[in-house]
Amino acid sequence: EVQFVESGGGLVQAGGSLRLSCRASGFTFRDYAVGWFRQGPGKEREGVSCISSLGDITYYADSVTGRFTVSRDNAQNTVYLQINNLKPEDTAVYYCAVKRGVSLSVLKREYDYWGQGTQVTVSS
Repeated sequence: EVQFVESGGGLVQAGGSLRLSCRASGFTFRDYAVGWFRQGPGKEREGVSCISSLGDITYYADSVTGRFTVSRDNAQNTVYLQINNLKPEDTAVYYCAVKRGVSLSVLKREYDYWGQGTQVTVSS
């Protein structure tokens, strides 16, 4: 059974930092690229970052470049999203998702499995 355990969200002040984690099980994690998506209040779910199966290639949306860092530990079946200099507009539920193969994508339809999400709330 495919499962994800997401953690690390919370309420922080603007300028603060959080580290989100997503631990996966039930499939061969190292064979999958991982994407981080977020959905703010009243907004569409958007892709903010992704990382290749080996962790050697990453992508960031323009809105988060320089503030977000994605990494993974395939030995622990875990992917991380370090978020620095948080802004109120980063308030959203953050989801990890996986897609089989080596290519990166921020298209939701290309992802096979999704985590349950973790809430990030940034106060001004």
